Amino acid sequence: MLRLIENHQTLALHSFVVPCGFPSPADDHLEDNIDLVSHLVSRPSATFVMQASGDSMEGAGIFTGDYVVIDKSVETKPGHIVVAVLNGEMTLKRFEKREGQYLLTSTNPRKYKPIELNEDNPPEIWGVVVGVVRKCV
Repeated sequence: MLRLIENHQTLALHSFVVPCGFPSPADDHLEDNIDLVSHLVSRPSATFVMQASGDSMEGAGIFTGDYVVIDKSVETKPGHIVVAVLNGEMTLKRFEKREGQYLLTSTNPRKYKPIELNEDNPPEIWGVVVGVVRKCV
């Protein structure tokens, strides 16, 4: 588990929104600064960061080596990606409800079957993923 840095610096935020399709002319001015920790963390005392491992959440854009920002104070709802403990082991999965049944699912369904949650298999939800950080270079 990583600690969030309390005395963090802001980064320049460009006013131009970069398109992911066809190239577009760029503006040459800065709009403001962005503090990434403040942007990702609403409740510092309830937030922690973990490094992801494995390929089960690649469909949600979470890859091995990515850092997930987890907020323990967010109420878990179907559709949220959560850190859960099952049988003493941690896992990162999507929390879902299908036909009245709660599940933890992978976003790589070709490889991982959903995990049914019930009284015999109760999860401990540690928190909800509120952000993902990836270094690309």
